[in-house]
Amino acid sequence: MSMASSGIWHITYLDMTIRILVALLLGGLIGFEREVNNHAAGFRTHILVCIGSATIMLLSIYGFGDFAKELNVRMDPARLAAQVITGIGFLGAGAIIRTGSYVSGLTTAASIWVVAAIGLCVGAGFYYGAALVTFLVLVSLFIFNKWEKYLLRKFRKHEMSIEIYDRPGLLGELVEKLSEQGIQISKMSVQPNDEKEERKRTVLVRFNVKVPQADRMVRAIDYITAFEEVLSIELPAFSGYSKAASS
Repeated sequence: MSMASSGIWHITYLDMTIRILVALLLGGLIGFEREVNNHAAGFRTHILVCIGSATIMLLSIYGFGDFAKELNVRMDPARLAAQVITGIGFLGAGAIIRTGSYVSGLTTAASIWVVAAIGLCVGAGFYYGAALVTFLVLVSLFIFNKWEKYLLRKFRKHEMSIEIYDRPGLLGELVEKLSEQGIQISKMSVQPNDEKEERKRTVLVRFNVKVPQADRMVRAIDYITAFEEVLSIELPAFSGYSKAASS
């Protein structure tokens, strides 16, 4: 093996420092958006994932450069990078939370996974690919997120749970308040709440609803909580909304 070919397995301290700092910057940009929106994995988590992936990529390519000159040694720069892609799924899974039929944290888990890919790109010196992916991720998180909420809100069904004291006619009054605000109910279930020991019997009512506008849902919730028999309302799709009715 010639000296020229063996030189590809070595990197200067300056170049290594630049790659780590670029990974910190790109990971921080995506993590900042997650932090602003109060997600489980935020600014520091994304930075750590990105620079960690870049470091592993650097180690995979250059960490064993001293062995490149040895006979019968074959270098594989992707050997450690492949383990990052597999292992990062465990970290992403920790950000996923399920509440009833509503699942949150999928976007954050995906952002962690793509930040790991960005870090690997930076570690390999693939700056253009890393910068392009970072730009597209930010567009997806900032712009597509608003577009999705604006256009798809009326097509999606959300689960709404209301805990109430069992009173004849109350359920019909709640449905009427929702209908007045243009909220469509596609499915409803009622089950006794055996977890609490109350003098009055309580039930848990679950609705699958379509919400045309967020402000209408807010008004409907205000009307519903005005009932003395309503104990609490939960609407996880609205950023984990939970409200206890005042007694």
